[in-house]
Amino acid sequence: MRKTSAILAATLLMAGAAWAEPPAPGEVMFEDGAVMDSLTGVPGDVANGRELMNKGSGNCIACHEVSALSDLPFHGEIGPMLDGVADRWSEAEIRGIVTNAKKMFPESMMPSFYKSTGYIRPGDAYTGKAAEEPLPPLLTAQEIEDVVAFLMTLKEE
Repeated sequence: MRKTSAILAATLLMAGAAWAEPPAPGEVMFEDGAVMDSLTGVPGDVANGRELMNKGSGNCIACHEVSALSDLPFHGEIGPMLDGVADRWSEAEIRGIVTNAKKMFPESMMPSFYKSTGYIRPGDAYTGKAAEEPLPPLLTAQEIEDVVAFLMTLKEE
């Protein structure tokens, strides 16, 4: 009975962690640019990550070329090619880069996909019509995990 109770308690604790709210964008913990822990505790969906690479707020291929997405048009050349990215960076580093690339590469032009404050707002000085912060992040915490899951499939052949 004691063993069964311990197993049930551990199972409920782990399930509770999976149901916990993801951290707010300003609460994400970076270690040398990497984000060690999943933002959601839920595995990323590779298929949705692939979609986000092409569409919506992700649109990663606007700046990056990805051979695995060669069926899609208009790959960019501003950012580095992403073929083999999972061999160059750890999952935590990729999560950090997608979350906020400027934490690892301060001069990066890559947007911070999970950020809601701290933007430079030129509209305030010129039109007074810039959106008020906090702004919603470009990707949700789960969408970050989905993109990371897809990127982790991009290994050298």
